[in-house]
This record gives sequence, C-alpha cells and structure tokens, in this order.
Amino acid sequence: MGIIAWIIIGLLAGAIAKALMPGRDPGGVIITMLIGVAGGLLGGWLGKVIFHVHSINGFFHLSTWIAAIVGSMILLAIYRVITGRRA
Repeated sequence: MGIIAWIIIGLLAGAIAKALMPGRDPGGVIITMLIGVAGGLLGGWLGKVIFHVHSINGFFHLSTWIAAIVGSMILLAIYRVITGRRA
C-alpha cells in the first residue's frame, strides 16, 4: 500500500478508535491521524507476531482495518494514560 492509503486508513482507524473508546481525549485531528497510522503498523505487527498471519493485506481487506483499529485503540489507551498523568 502507498503512503496515501496509510494516511487514509490511519485517519479513519484513529477516528473509529476514538468513537469506540468513550471519554475525553486531549488530542485533535493530527494526533488522531498519527495514532491511527502508528496503530495500523502496531496492529499489523501484532497480528504477524501473535497469530502468524499477514494482517495487512490491502486497503479493502477486513483484516487490515481490524488490525489498524485495534492497534489504534491500544495506542489511544496508552496516550490517555500518559497525558492523564501530566494534566
């Protein structure tokens, strides 16, 4: 997948992760996109390491979206813990 596809998936996965996780987030759209892109990479890596599958198959595959959303939710939870301590 190209960088444009990763940015689109990251933006959407980050927004979906925010919608699925209740609570107030200190980040804006840019933070959401960065968490989403990093979450997609994290989700793909975890899928490969834990389940021995290549979870990042393509833009329209369900496994790609699930991996990106789960990875985004993990990173969003970590981000909330870190920023919650500073506030």
